[in-house]
Amino acid sequence: DATTADPVAVPDSIDSPQAKLVYLYLRTTAGATVEELNASLDLRRLALFPVLDTLESRDLIDRDGERYVAS
Repeated sequence: DATTADPVAVPDSIDSPQAKLVYLYLRTTAGATVEELNASLDLRRLALFPVLDTLESRDLIDRDGERYVAS
């Protein structure tokens, strides 16, 4: 069915709601900068940095210059 998208699984290692939101956003897009995440998800930039650092340290996302992408 064309209207049904495949669900994106969230790894069990992601605990916080903000981290889950950021991870899902990056999995379903071509990646984003901190500014794009701020505008799209309405999360404060200061709140995004620790979330991104945690996801990156767990090898769930990668940083490509200023962009973050799902691994």
